[in-house]
Amino acid sequence: MDDNKKIPLAIPHMSGNEEIYIERAFKQNWIAPLGPNVDLFENRLGMYNQAHVAATSSGTAAIHLALTLLGVTEGDYVICSTFTFAASINPALYLGAHPIFIDSEAETMNMSPEALELALQDCQRKGIQPKAIILVHLYGHSAKMDEIMALANYYQVPIIEDAAESLGSEYKGQKLGTLGEIGIFSFNGNKIITTSGGGALVSKNKNYVEKAKFLASQSKENAPYYLHQEVGYNYRLSNVLAGIGIAQLEVLEERIQKKRLIFEHYQQAFENFPQIEMKQEPQNTRSNYWLSIMLLNHGKSPQYIIEQLNEQGIEARRLWNPMHCQPLFQNAPIYTESTENIAEKLFNTGICLPSGTNMSEEELAYIEKQISKIIEK
Repeated sequence: MDDNKKIPLAIPHMSGNEEIYIERAFKQNWIAPLGPNVDLFENRLGMYNQAHVAATSSGTAAIHLALTLLGVTEGDYVICSTFTFAASINPALYLGAHPIFIDSEAETMNMSPEALELALQDCQRKGIQPKAIILVHLYGHSAKMDEIMALANYYQVPIIEDAAESLGSEYKGQKLGTLGEIGIFSFNGNKIITTSGGGALVSKNKNYVEKAKFLASQSKENAPYYLHQEVGYNYRLSNVLAGIGIAQLEVLEERIQKKRLIFEHYQQAFENFPQIEMKQEPQNTRSNYWLSIMLLNHGKSPQYIIEQLNEQGIEARRLWNPMHCQPLFQNAPIYTESTENIAEKLFNTGICLPSGTNMSEEELAYIEKQISKIIEK
């Protein structure tokens, strides 16, 4: 392999048809937000997920809209996965709500049903009725939805599925993002498909999606002049960027299959290393394996391995630093299912390996060789 070449963690992988839809937008002069590309993108994404869709400027915007639709206001409480990126939680702060963090469980790396139950019981004792649960499906892997949905239904707390990393992943044959009250996706440049920057709010409930479109378009009333009766946002996806998304959706299943093959390569390469566990999809699920996750059972630290890989031109990253460990959320409660905090353990032992769908076989073999050398030192 070229000594000067760098292997990134994950970068956009264009299909070749993006320019067709972008050119169409230019020829029709649909450069302003909304237009035929947005309509087509929403339609195709909706058909794929069997849900209604509002395309948004980002996944974060979609979470903000979802919380607003569920009536979250200042002083309310929102239950959240701690093991995630800050964008999952920041919209709750925009609205003045208080996050309550839930630890992960080891099998899926996602929200622990046992810890969630402890939090809901505690809220009930304190006379607190949480307005929403923001449940994150990390790295393409589904949370334990049966258990979590049962708790949410019993305590009457609606679920927002943050499936930003999990487009195309499934739980018992149903697409992630469509099991809860509202779901969201992200189409940032490093996601499995991209619109450069963008996201989507999805729901089986058409009323939620229609209201989201209204709020995301500055809450303009249907009147012969500008009329506004409630706060609105500039959160709709650009018609130009939606053109990229249409072409990307055409190759989504190909991208998922490539991600799965990348994981299988890593799993086979490291199956005889007792120090390494490659994080597999949970039972009864299909993961898009957005990023292949390597956990270190003992020996060298993730940071050491990442630094060594970087010296060889390979980009790898730590897993998410849990939200309850962030200074921003230092006063927020955290509920765990045992004395051991699983999210912290994952952060301290996990590495995101290069998972770009445009990686060559040669690059993948090079990564595997370098990791093996580092582990065996």
